Amino acid sequence: MKKIGFLSFGHWSNHPAYNARTASDTLLQSIDLAVAAEEIGLDGAYFRVHHFASQLASPFPLLSAVGAKTSKIEIGTGVIDMRYENPLYMVEDAGAADLISEGRLQLGISRGSPEQVIDGWRYFGYEPAEGETDADMGRRKALEFLERLEGVGFAQPNPYPMFPNPPGLLRLEPYSEGLRERIWWGAASNATAVWAAENGMYLQSSTLKYDESGKPFHVQQAEQIRLYKEAWKKAGHQREPRVSVSRSIFALVTDQDRQYFGQEAGRRDKIGMIEQDKRAIFGRSYAAEPDQLIKELGQDEAVQEADTILLTIPNTLGVDYNVHVLSSILNHVAPGLGWR
Repeated sequence: MKKIGFLSFGHWSNHPAYNARTASDTLLQSIDLAVAAEEIGLDGAYFRVHHFASQLASPFPLLSAVGAKTSKIEIGTGVIDMRYENPLYMVEDAGAADLISEGRLQLGISRGSPEQVIDGWRYFGYEPAEGETDADMGRRKALEFLERLEGVGFAQPNPYPMFPNPPGLLRLEPYSEGLRERIWWGAASNATAVWAAENGMYLQSSTLKYDESGKPFHVQQAEQIRLYKEAWKKAGHQREPRVSVSRSIFALVTDQDRQYFGQEAGRRDKIGMIEQDKRAIFGRSYAAEPDQLIKELGQDEAVQEADTILLTIPNTLGVDYNVHVLSSILNHVAPGLGWR
């Protein structure tokens, strides 16, 4: 059994082939898709976060709206770039979204990936400390976020407050109990996966990672997951770790599916440079008849290691078609793999 969710990049463009032509279209359709996904039995609705782009960027209003409209489905991100964040303000936003959803938030964070503009976090008013890289800054902010999610008071109360204070130091409000244990780290390397385990975060591993061995993507990703699980056990955490992997998977069951995604069949991993000095490996897409998909996915080592599969979706094709894409996986592929 595996949890199955969708991951939306939230693109929009004023293009005649797109059903999401504006930011409003994408936001409202994201809510509708999460509601529909819950109705068909999907386990999670996750959203990417990118700044300075025609994509979803401010996750907490969307997560709160989805939480208010649904009752069972997990809701989350994959991932929030911590270089752009104020950790304390984020604690308040995340706490509110989690309380609205009654404890269903599964928040994916990371140090961030290359963005649309050079050092975009500088425009948000953030600078690495002396001797830090921007990646260091992102991880430092992540640790501060985790610490403040614990709900321990740290702020000296005003002796003449507008409203009476409880005794002792004050914490951030609203506090959502248990949210600290539902934070995920998006890791592109083996080392940061181990770091996530040591700090008690679940692991999100996407469709790319740094190429650290030259092996096929799914093999490298499976090795990353095993290192993460070993580090989690060594750290002595009392709860079970969770791991998600993202995959582009399309079951070709209609002529429309074949028209849209038939060309993806037989695709292979790709090698590229995600940063100037970082060689990355990009995992292949899967597109085939259901029986062939079951065979191919059964040989994906990382899929076997993960407990959660996030299906990347073509959000610009609209809610109805994406419900069809997700339903096809649930009905024709998941049972054959033992996911359902």
